[in-house]
This record gives sequence, structure tokens and C-alpha cells, in this order.
Amino acid sequence: MADHAGGTRQSRQAARQRAITEAVMAEGAISIEQIAERFDISLMTVHRDLDELESRGLLRKSRGVATALSTRLVESSDVYRSHRQLAEKRALALAAMEFVEPGQAIFLDDSTTVLQMADLLPERTPLTVITNVLTLMNALRNTRGISLLALGGNYYNWCSAFMGRMTTEAIRTLRGDLFIMSTSAITDDTVFHQNLETVDVKRAMFDASARRILLADHTKFEQRALHALAQLSDFDIVVVDSQTAEDHVTRMRSQGVHVVVAPPVPSGAPALDPASDPIDEGAPS
Repeated sequence: MADHAGGTRQSRQAARQRAITEAVMAEGAISIEQIAERFDISLMTVHRDLDELESRGLLRKSRGVATALSTRLVESSDVYRSHRQLAEKRALALAAMEFVEPGQAIFLDDSTTVLQMADLLPERTPLTVITNVLTLMNALRNTRGISLLALGGNYYNWCSAFMGRMTTEAIRTLRGDLFIMSTSAITDDTVFHQNLETVDVKRAMFDASARRILLADHTKFEQRALHALAQLSDFDIVVVDSQTAEDHVTRMRSQGVHVVVAPPVPSGAPALDPASDPIDEGAPS
């Protein structure tokens, strides 16, 4: 049985670290003493949180002060992304499950949108899941009916994923039925990401898959990033949320893109908490 008390502590810590990150981003710099007072925590806890956040490239701790780093770098982090547009991500994940069939081998990327599928996948077993994402590996490691193929390489703490040449070379030896991914930004009907390492891994998964599905909430059409990955028309299906502007949907469909508009998640429906205990379908209770 999962340690729910431990999971609750982990959830509180993750929520607190997100709040600290956003506070430092908003103000540019905050002293350790101010953080302790604002969040009603001990100085020791502040130091632990800041050490963790610094290791993930989210801020810098120096001489008793936490200082913000690049907003783009922070926004790339899974700590920042995990609770953004949570309802929309859940709606996209539920819609994507309509295209997952038992017996498939599926590639899953490092997006927090795709992470929302982790507790839904047992509904479609047996499956082979291929991923470079440590969070997904932990979530699926004991799930009955899922054969987990974990991709290694250089570990990047900011996105909880393995990337680099070892990762892409391993992907090129595989062939999947389906690749499900999300993106940082959509500009001129092209998918962009801020980090070249991310593009390399996703492109390798894209090329190794028979069918490709993009999950994109409405905010992605408002963002910009540096490195292009693929045209929207290169995907077999593009799933957007119900808040996506109608002109985007109309334009994509006029270009032959198969667009699916995910219905909103019913009020009160649960979403997967990225900081909670991993699902454990196969473990004894």
C-alpha cells in the first residue's frame, strides 16, 4: 500500500516550491528570511527547497538571497508546468485515450500534458510504453498489463527526463505504433520547443512511430519558443482544448489538419496530481 502520508508531504513540498519559484520570479530576488516568514517555514526548510530549485535550474541561491533566472528556463521546468492549465491538460489526455488501443507500442514524451495519461493507460492494457521520462517510469513501473521500456541517457533534472545521443540512438532502433506528445509553442502552424535536446528526442520518437498525435491547449498558440520540430500538418491528429480560438481550429482544418476539440472535463472530475504517489495497479494492497 502506498504511503499516503508521504505522498501528502511530497505534494505540499511541490506546491510550496512552485509558490516560492513564482514569488522569486515576480520580485526578482527575495531573502531567505523573507521566504521563511512568508511561507511560515523554518530556515532549514527554505535552504532545502532552494537547494532543490537551484539544482533544477529555476533560481540561484547566493549570500542569503534567492534570485530569479531566465523566465524561459523556468517555464520549461516540469515544476512550473505541472500545475498550469491542469483541467485543460486532463481534457486533452482523456481525448487522446480514444486513440490508444490494446496491444500497441506507444512513445510518450516528457510533457506534463502527457503525464495526465498515466492513470488512464491501464484502461487500454496490454500496452508497451516507451518513454524517457522518469516521472512516467515511476508512475507506470508496477502497472499490470503495461510493459515499460525505459530510455536512458543524460538525466536532466529540470524536466525529469533522459535526453542526449544515447537516448536518440536507442529510439532509432525501435518502431512504435503511436507517439503522443505536447509542445511549448505553436507559431505559424509549426511546433516549437525552447530546448534543442528536447527537439532531438521528440523528433526521434516522431520518426520512429507510425501515427503521431499532438496535444496542445489554447495557451500554446500564444507562446513562442526557439527551435522548430514539425508542422501541424505533419501530425495525424492534433487535439486542442475547448478554449482554443475558433479561427485557429478553422485555419488548421482548412489546411487538412485532423483537429479534435476535447470536451471540457466535468466540474469536480479528478486530475492526476503530478506530485502525488505514483499509481500502483500491480502492487498488493
